[in-house]
Amino acid sequence: MTMTSSLLRLMMVLVILSTTTSHAFINSYRYNNLNQYRNLNTMQSDNDDCKQTAGDMPSQLGKQICTYKTITIEPSGMNEGEAPRQAVSVEDLTPHLQSFISDSNIKNGVLHVISRHTTTAITINEKESRLEQDIANFFLNICPPDERSSSNKKVNGVRYLHNDIDKRPDGEEEAQRCRDNGWDIDNDDELEKWRNQEPINAHSHLISMMLGSSECIPIVEGEMAIGQWQSILMVDLDGPRVRTVGVQLMGYE
Repeated sequence: MTMTSSLLRLMMVLVILSTTTSHAFINSYRYNNLNQYRNLNTMQSDNDDCKQTAGDMPSQLGKQICTYKTITIEPSGMNEGEAPRQAVSVEDLTPHLQSFISDSNIKNGVLHVISRHTTTAITINEKESRLEQDIANFFLNICPPDERSSSNKKVNGVRYLHNDIDKRPDGEEEAQRCRDNGWDIDNDDELEKWRNQEPINAHSHLISMMLGSSECIPIVEGEMAIGQWQSILMVDLDGPRVRTVGVQLMGYE
């Protein structure tokens, strides 16, 4: 009887301990879930505050603006009737862009400028005449013009695949691109006309990719937030030619 009673007491103790442990685990689980629920409610409340603030922003900042314009740039170094000579030149876009900003009445926002040509580039730097010569010399040393080009900087022995005009268009995809741009290259005479007007300018394309085709400029209180000596420049790498740039303004009055 003594051994049986001892076993019964031991089993009762184990049951009590098991029940107590289970209750403790359950209570802990409920407590953690309650805290998570409270945290979620707090986060939701914060998000609602953010949404409310964001919803109030247009009224605080003013009327929203989103407008686009194409600006035509007449080259400063081109004589009347002159054909392109594959020269590298730099045009200051800053006055054109500031005029566009002023006309739009934008107060705060951003201005995006993009080149609309594969042989021009957009960059931010100083507009200075001797620096312009350095720019031309530097990049033409890296990518010298093809020996077949009309550039006075062409280098004997330099040739690019893009300039093998007699082998273009290379494939049906390129042929279709020519058709889409108004050239009936399925006609032999038109094909020859297209090839004759194609410049030997692979180096211009390559330099354009090094410099980049666009810039994004903050607008603060109706002015471009650029440095004292900075200008937004278009670098023409196959000119001089009449060029265009695309500009888009987004922000608030």
